[in-house]
Amino acid sequence: MDFDTLRAFCLSLPNTEEKTPFDEDTLVFYVSGKMFCLTSISRFESINLKCDPLRAIELREEYPDAVLPGYHMSKKHWNTVRMDAGIRREMLLQWVRDSYDLVVAGLPKSKRK
Repeated sequence: MDFDTLRAFCLSLPNTEEKTPFDEDTLVFYVSGKMFCLTSISRFESINLKCDPLRAIELREEYPDAVLPGYHMSKKHWNTVRMDAGIRREMLLQWVRDSYDLVVAGLPKSKRK
């Protein structure tokens, strides 16, 4: 998967916006003000995704070369996924969607529309 595909997919999800809150190079995707995905703009080597804690451990065990504890994030709730590790595009997009859905599920009911 390339950067443009990730960006287009994230922005296609309802109520998603993108910002660079940390520096000019770290692009963060938000749903209703909550982060669900982030990556480097200049070096698209990995993405950070929110994940259910038990599922995060499962993915790290199943894909040890591709899925790592979240870099600069809560290791319990975030995974870093390496883009060069051979994970299928469809699976990566599903993990992005899972991250989005997890964040949406945690929003107040009034913001989950």
